Amino acid sequence: MEQHSTALKVMVIDDSKTIRRTAETLLKHVGCEVITAVDGFEALAKIADHHPGIIFVDIMMPRLDGYQTCALIKNNSAFKSTPVIMLSSKDSLFDKAKGRIVGSDQFLTKPFSRDELLDAIKAHVPGFTAVEQAL
Repeated sequence: MEQHSTALKVMVIDDSKTIRRTAETLLKHVGCEVITAVDGFEALAKIADHHPGIIFVDIMMPRLDGYQTCALIKNNSAFKSTPVIMLSSKDSLFDKAKGRIVGSDQFLTKPFSRDELLDAIKAHVPGFTAVEQAL
C-alpha cells in the first residue's frame, strides 16, 4: 500500500516536457510525489494546493521566467522557507548570482543527473532519504 502522506512532494516547473518527464520518473522511482507545471503561472496555482517540500524551477520559460517565479514564491510568507532550486542549461556566474538575489537555494545545470537531483533534495530537505522503488 502506498503511503502518500509521508512521500516528499517535489514540484518541477519546466516548459520542456522531456525535462518534466525525466525528473518525474527519477523522483517517483525514489518514492517522491511529483507535481509538475509548465510555467510559473501554473506553478503558483499548484503550490497553494499541494504545498511541495522542494521546488525545481527552470529559468527560461514563457510568460513568467524562473527568476520571477522564484521571487514570487520567496515573497509569500507561507512558502518563503520552501527550498527553490534553479535549473538552467546555461552555467554562468551571472545566472547563479541572479538566482541568489531572487532567493534560490541552489543552481543545477541541465542536463542534470539523477544523483544531482537527489543530492539537491538531501541538502535542502531534512530527513529525506531516497527509498528505491522496485520497477
